[in-house]
Amino acid sequence: MVKIRIENLSRSFEENKVLDDFNLDINEGEILCILGKSGTGKSVILKHLVGIFKSDSGKIFVDGQEFVPDSRESFSKIISKYGILFQNGALFDSMNVYDNVAFGLRRLKLSEKEIEERVNESLANVGLAGKGELFPSELSAGMQKRAALARSIAVRPEIMLYDEPTTGVDPITAGAIDRLIVKMRDIYKITSVVVTHDVRSAFRIADRIAVLNQGKVVYCASPLEIEQSSDTFVRDFVQRRLKK
Repeated sequence: MVKIRIENLSRSFEENKVLDDFNLDINEGEILCILGKSGTGKSVILKHLVGIFKSDSGKIFVDGQEFVPDSRESFSKIISKYGILFQNGALFDSMNVYDNVAFGLRRLKLSEKEIEERVNESLANVGLAGKGELFPSELSAGMQKRAALARSIAVRPEIMLYDEPTTGVDPITAGAIDRLIVKMRDIYKITSVVVTHDVRSAFRIADRIAVLNQGKVVYCASPLEIEQSSDTFVRDFVQRRLKK
């Protein structure tokens, strides 16, 4: 079943056409990684999915319903399905880890007992059990990303959007974050969209990988199919980055 459908999406910034008749289906429960060179529109896609950017043309459908950011009803209904892990984690510096994770839950008006159970479960699932009293400044970069993931997962999103999740961390931590993305998908049956420049990470976690070039998806397939692809651009793009 298709969870997200992007149809003929185009977006230009002055003379620069970043998305050009962009089409992509994202299936329910899969991990789909979006790869591409800098400036190919990877993060722009995420910003369209959450309504930060408006397209020049084209449509986005979530669960078969068109996402219309200008409509309060459509925006609220669709955005409530998302959890987002920002590149820098975006934790609130003035709150400890517990209150960061509880922040979204309190907006759902759950009881404090329900909030405590969800927070503790979410922290345990990302390997931060017992760290709730610490503040973001006391955490490593990898721990900050795990805390931010716990905050997103706590509200039980149907869809997780990951913006460069392994940027700024060492290879061991990057591997741990990759395992967490898969674990969260398996536990909560979440549909995951991962924008990344990290080809190794994409090959570790993806069910499918969409490769972008000049504002379009030029190839979308499983990691194995991409490895075996006869497409010159795809093969060269992947091999160059795997050698780095």
